[in-house]
This record gives sequence, C-alpha cells and structure tokens, in this order.
Amino acid sequence: MSQASTPVTAKHPTALRIATVNVNGVRAAYKRGMAKWLAEREVDILCLQEVRAPDDVLRTLLGDNWHVLHAEAEAKGRAGVAIASRLTPTATREHIGDGYFATSGRWVEADFDVNGESLTVISAYVHSGEAASPKQVDKYRFLDLMCARMPELRQTRDHALIVGDLNVGHTTLDIRNWKGNVKRAGFLPEERAYFDRFFGDEFGYVDVHRTLAGEVDGPYTWWSWRGQAFDNDAGWRIDYQMATPKLAAAATSAVVDRAPTWDTRFSDHAPLVVDYQL
Repeated sequence: MSQASTPVTAKHPTALRIATVNVNGVRAAYKRGMAKWLAEREVDILCLQEVRAPDDVLRTLLGDNWHVLHAEAEAKGRAGVAIASRLTPTATREHIGDGYFATSGRWVEADFDVNGESLTVISAYVHSGEAASPKQVDKYRFLDLMCARMPELRQTRDHALIVGDLNVGHTTLDIRNWKGNVKRAGFLPEERAYFDRFFGDEFGYVDVHRTLAGEVDGPYTWWSWRGQAFDNDAGWRIDYQMATPKLAAAATSAVVDRAPTWDTRFSDHAPLVVDYQL
C-alpha cells in the first residue's frame, strides 16, 4: 500500500457511506483534527470505538446533526462504542446481550430502514487480549457471543453489518510482521479460527475491505505510535466491516483514510470508509 494519504472522494448521491474508526479517545482525536476529516467525508453512519468520554462530551463534539447511540464503559476512561447517524434509527440496543459485558462499552446495535429494507449496524470493540491471561479469557467469551449473535442477525434482517476494531488479524496479509506475532494476542491461531468461521460457510459474512482490496498486503488500519511503524507502514489490519452477502455485494468502494504523515494522525487507527449502493 502506498504511504501517501488517500484523497477524499465525493460520494455518489444514492450511496450509503459507513465509516468506522477507533478514535483512541474522542477528545484527543478532536484535538488532533478529527473534526476536519469528518466534515469532508460525507459520512452517513459513523461508528466509533474507544470513545473514552462521557456521553455529553461525545454529543457536544459531534454536534447537533447526528442521532447518537453511545455505550459508555463502566470503567472510566476505557472502551466505549458509539454509532452516530444522519438516518433516524428505528430501534437500538446497547450491549451484546450478556450481562457480563453489559457495562463494558464494547457493542451497540442500531436498526435502520433503508429503501424499505432492514439494516442493522453494529459498532464493536473486541478486547485486545493477552495470551494466557484473564484478558484473553474475556476476549474468547466475547467472540463466542458474537458467534451466537451473528446468525441471529443474518436470519432476521435484510442486511447486517458488524464494524469496528476487532483486534484480530485474520491472515498473514493482515500483519506486516506476522512471523514475529504468531504467539501474541491478535494473531493467535485460536483467534484467527473465529474469523475463519465468520467468513466461511458456517456464518457466511463477507470481509468487505478484503474483498474489494484483493489479496494484497494490508491495507493496514492500525500502526503503533512507537518507533517508525507508521513511516514504514508496519501495521495491522484489525478494523473491519463484516457484511451479510447481499449488503457486501452492494459495496462499491473501501478506503483506509491513512494520514499523510505520522504527526497528522488523529488516532493510531485510520478510518475505514465503505460506500454501499442499496
């Protein structure tokens, strides 16, 4: 992938533009220029992870022209996911359905009516985990709940879309230094097996970004703040848009909004922006 910044493209008038980004603290992201990016991008549905701010702060930063669904984490300064939409949701849900994660700020669902068809959008923030630790146990528990929820969504909606920072690189194309990470959380065989199921015959979801990008390295969506990772494009592709097949077939473009330089990023993640023609 080129290290040049991605040009902002005009949205087709009938397209539905859905963006997802882990903001690594929405207040910090706005101080670094997120508002300018958002103002230029013509986003219809914006999904955020690691908001790490109270609800009133998020709503103030976004402004009045959004419908905002925000699940704060009970632990202050941690996690938090949101869906901000220009469209009015028909229904919303603030967690994945298990009381253990009810206040974790990791899953929100919003239902929309799009041209007479039902669309459910989920903003998800999967645990980063840590091999052989309680954090990894929680990560697998959460992934197991996703395995239960994903078929329900596919069976009961015209379209379902799960987006966010899922903290797993699915294949060797998704991590620049995959050989050095085979024993680290984020690229463990047990984690990657979940994504084999998500994108295989069992669940039948489609990795929209990978499908449109093809079998190429990356394009990555996360780079460490440390060292020369960003300048050397030594990244990970851990932010996804996972769509049911009919919705995936309507995707016309997928773009990673990679900043032009290390110091112009508003987060350690770059937004993943996908246009759908429904």
